[in-house]
Amino acid sequence: MVSIADEMKSSYLDYAMSVIVSRAIPDLRDGLKPVHRRILYAMHETGNTHEKPYRKSARPVGDVMGKYHPHGDSA
Repeated sequence: MVSIADEMKSSYLDYAMSVIVSRAIPDLRDGLKPVHRRILYAMHETGNTHEKPYRKSARPVGDVMGKYHPHGDSA
């Protein structure tokens, strides 16, 4: 039988490593983290390119939080 303390330690370590690998370490293919990829995608979708006039960053960040962020604006 496995003790609760050992199971908690093992489960937490597995969870922590999965979070680090999936969110904190940049992807090898393009060097971006998921949050950066979402921001660039939202800017592309709204036509925010280098040829357009300057826009404050609050707009694309708000779009990402509202449309693509997995936890909404509470995280």
